[in-house]
Amino acid sequence: MYRKIFFLIAIIPFAAFLIPSCGGEGVQKDDKPVDVQDLTKNQPETKGPEVKEADIQITHPLNKDWVTSGKSIYEMKCQPCHKLSEEKLVGPGWKDVTKRRTPVWIMNMITNTEYMLDKDAEAQKLLELCMVRMPNQNLTLEEARQVLEFQRSNDGEK
Repeated sequence: MYRKIFFLIAIIPFAAFLIPSCGGEGVQKDDKPVDVQDLTKNQPETKGPEVKEADIQITHPLNKDWVTSGKSIYEMKCQPCHKLSEEKLVGPGWKDVTKRRTPVWIMNMITNTEYMLDKDAEAQKLLELCMVRMPNQNLTLEEARQVLEFQRSNDGEK
């Protein structure tokens, strides 16, 4: 019992000394704000495996299993930002995306999001339109291919 009281009596002045130092007291007001670009300069580029034309085999008819899997992935990871219509939500609508973009472009946008937003002119135009960077959903190439198959289905391919 006495130990607890002694501990409290000893710790309270010490805590009172520490608390003001945590609140930003003593920080110089003329310090320049931290530039986010400076923080990311030395970070490794997060890039998934680059998708090439030869990596994608477009099937006719659609692979129904991939369409089903792609729809599940869409509902879990994509639907909060993308509608299946032309309407922009956070990101652009997906209607006719497979008619406007190549399969390689779509899959690279899915798997290499940061790289595409930094380097690809069309992705940069979408960023200007939407004003929000698409987060990397960390999809595998197989999952990205399933999403592409679902997009093809959404665009009316059979």
